[in-house]
Amino acid sequence: MMRLTRRQQEIYDILRSDAEIMQQPPTYDELCQRLGLSSRGSLHKHIQALVVAGLVEPMAGKQRGIRLVSTDQPEQGIPMLGRIAAGRPIEAVEQTESISVPDPMTGGNPRYALQVSGDSMIDEGIFDGDYVVIEQSAAADNGDIVVALIDQQETTLKRLEQKPGKIILHPANTAMSAMVYKPDQIQIQGILRGLIRYY
Repeated sequence: MMRLTRRQQEIYDILRSDAEIMQQPPTYDELCQRLGLSSRGSLHKHIQALVVAGLVEPMAGKQRGIRLVSTDQPEQGIPMLGRIAAGRPIEAVEQTESISVPDPMTGGNPRYALQVSGDSMIDEGIFDGDYVVIEQSAAADNGDIVVALIDQQETTLKRLEQKPGKIILHPANTAMSAMVYKPDQIQIQGILRGLIRYY
């Protein structure tokens, strides 16, 4: 499942909230007003991303335009393995719990969930207390947001950059600096595939 931007998540949350209390979804104009957007064009781009993500679907011939994909989508449990730092690395902690996630988040390689601690990834829309869904993988591409095990003892959630002789872990917070390590100090444990937020 593709990762949503902060604005896309906000739109999806509005649609989910309205679905629980209203029979009809909001119109594009109503969404623009609630989000403080002056252009329906920019809203349409966010909506299209939600369509691609499989979260909403067009309503052909309907003024309101979109609706949530069936809310009775099955949920499955994946292991909940504790907390991960989105800030300075913290000690890795494993727990034996599970967390329910929408079915699209369970595809591909085995996956697990971690609760985020810290604010170093806030510019990617990942906040303290959020849950991230991680696909197990020992390798990742430059630009991926990964779970990195540092010196076999601390884990952190960062954007990966690999260069000859070094690995750079980038935060998504302008107040924080990147962390540079030797390749043998870092073990990739997974790639970010989804985000869950409870209110």
